[in-house]
Amino acid sequence: MARMSLGPRLEMGQRQSLVMTPQLQQAIKLLQLSQIELATYVEGELERNPLLAEVNGSAPSDAPDQDAPAPVDPVPSADSATMLRDGNAALTDGPVAHDGEEYRDLGGDGSIWTGVGAGGGHGGGEDWTDPLARLPDEEDSLVRHALRQISLEFTDPAERLVAARLADLLEPSGWLDADEAEAVRSALDVEPPRFEAVLARLRRLDPPGLFSRTLAECLGAQLADRDRLDPAMAALLDNLELLGRRDLAGLQRRCGVDAEDLADMIAELRALDPKPGLKFDSADSATVIPDLFLRPARHPEQGEIWELELNSDVLPKVLVDRRYATTLTRSVRDKQAKEFLAERLQSANWLVKALDQRATTILKVAKEIVRQQEGFFRRGVSALRPLVLRDIAIAVEMHESTVSRVTSHKYMATPRGTFELKYFFTAAIASRGGAESVSAESVRSRIRGLISGEPAHETLSDDRIVEVLRGEGIDIARRTVAKYREAMRIPSSVQRRREKSMQIPAASPIHMNGR
Repeated sequence: MARMSLGPRLEMGQRQSLVMTPQLQQAIKLLQLSQIELATYVEGELERNPLLAEVNGSAPSDAPDQDAPAPVDPVPSADSATMLRDGNAALTDGPVAHDGEEYRDLGGDGSIWTGVGAGGGHGGGEDWTDPLARLPDEEDSLVRHALRQISLEFTDPAERLVAARLADLLEPSGWLDADEAEAVRSALDVEPPRFEAVLARLRRLDPPGLFSRTLAECLGAQLADRDRLDPAMAALLDNLELLGRRDLAGLQRRCGVDAEDLADMIAELRALDPKPGLKFDSADSATVIPDLFLRPARHPEQGEIWELELNSDVLPKVLVDRRYATTLTRSVRDKQAKEFLAERLQSANWLVKALDQRATTILKVAKEIVRQQEGFFRRGVSALRPLVLRDIAIAVEMHESTVSRVTSHKYMATPRGTFELKYFFTAAIASRGGAESVSAESVRSRIRGLISGEPAHETLSDDRIVEVLRGEGIDIARRTVAKYREAMRIPSSVQRRREKSMQIPAASPIHMNGR
């Protein structure tokens, strides 16, 4: 019987494994960063690395000296630095043809295309001081507007302190978060009745409805200001969830009114403003600035083509200061200092190259999206093709995860609006008779169009919509139509028929969450 030997020993072997270097990990991180995140990252690198230089406009007089010898790794050439400075790194390779269409990469011309998004709120800290003593001098804002009225409305110091603290918590919509408001009450040790009395007075400020915690409070304050908060209307506000479900019969019973009166009451609600604070704080609104521009152009030989370019205004403009690196290297004698400079120079070289690669990759992916979704740009959402990450990844010879990172938080300004690159990826809906499948987004658009085009005297059931779509060659199930309709907040045919009988429009600007 063989004896097994136990003890330490050395063995040699080979194996394969995928190792991600720190630089590769950083490159992947750069790829998925948004404009703001990238700018923050580059700003941090500029502070940490003395060999990196930010370029504003034309190259500075102390820009890297291309004739100076590189003490460690060679830095990008003058052409590379110029391309980064112009904001169109690696975009000078000339026209790229796809199926007879030409996509030219052009330099920036200073154009700015913008879209408007949602802004942030206001908050208070433990080092809070009286806001009435620090009114800002800038253009009127929501908080400034509220504080000015609080200084006139409240004379009791305790109530004035509560009101001012709540003003610091106002959201852009003009609402208060209920939990944050309760936290203020607890922190200031205010009895609930007195706290509610302060809130009631705050909701009467201009515009009425500010400082509301619920939609019912917001609308109720506006109705009270119009002297229209009667018992029937108060009952309607107490049962807004029934209005959300469009249970008009239930609302008639709860409010004690007939169909005609209920229709008038609902029309009054829709004339109110569920977000009275949005008219303020315009300066605080965030702006979606596109990463790419897509414009139609005329070509003398090929006719109409698309011009696709990166937005040079949002691309980081950095390069390696070789002259400063050479000066430091010649003057330093300490070994540790030399190693530090070598590491900083290598890091600077890598960052410039990584930013160059990021720009190239974004443009390459966006170019393929434009090629595959050209019908959308020419004819609208009805021509949006089914598209998944794998389709783009195969075309540009990249991994799906890379395409996913490139298309996240990257926006393209087009003649049809500004869209996140993710928008152009949509699931496929099978077609009948062997025809090409259609995108789910185009089907949703078609369903929306069919319902909005309903005659005044009839409504289309989900089954009827299925028949129409199948007649157009779209093979879709009834449950899919219902799912798309509900996702678009379109009521059922029964609810729409009930509303039409009462002459109540199906669309409403009031959402039950109010925010």
